[in-house]
Amino acid sequence: MTAIDSPSYLSRPAIGVSALAGASVLFTLGFACALPLAAFAAIAAMSFDRRQALAAIGAVWFANQAWGFAMMHYPMDGETFAWGGALGIIALLSCEAAGAATRRLSGAVGVCLSFLAAFAAYEGSLIAIDLATGQSADDFAAATIMRIFLINACAFGGLWALKAALASRTPGRKLSATLASRHA
Repeated sequence: MTAIDSPSYLSRPAIGVSALAGASVLFTLGFACALPLAAFAAIAAMSFDRRQALAAIGAVWFANQAWGFAMMHYPMDGETFAWGGALGIIALLSCEAAGAATRRLSGAVGVCLSFLAAFAAYEGSLIAIDLATGQSADDFAAATIMRIFLINACAFGGLWALKAALASRTPGRKLSATLASRHA
């Protein structure tokens, strides 16, 4: 059964949120603590209205944390819980930044700026937390930030391509219409 053939009690947004949360588990298997939250935040902001986008990125974060603690044996200590909570807040901020860019610009420029805004909010928040808590700045070496950026950019590209492919399969809907209708 495809999303198009799904029962009427499942809304498209609910299916989309579930799909993003499921995809985040797959990414968690490969990247563990380096889940590309900025990529997911940008896709959520471009795919849903504001409330649904925040719910989607919250579901992505929750799925990542649940999988990490249950299956990948994240440490059960205060620091891990604090960073997990901080990442949830950072994911929401990244989604808001991407949404602001998406609402102001459309087309390819809007897509690119949405991702860049999400990534800037993500990395900026992490740097701010490290500076506020006196953590080592080693995590923010240019090579590390570039690695995280590339992971997020590749994930964003893959998620965007999947979104485009699914939008083209939906009868009577184009990708641009999908983006435009969410803000109406």
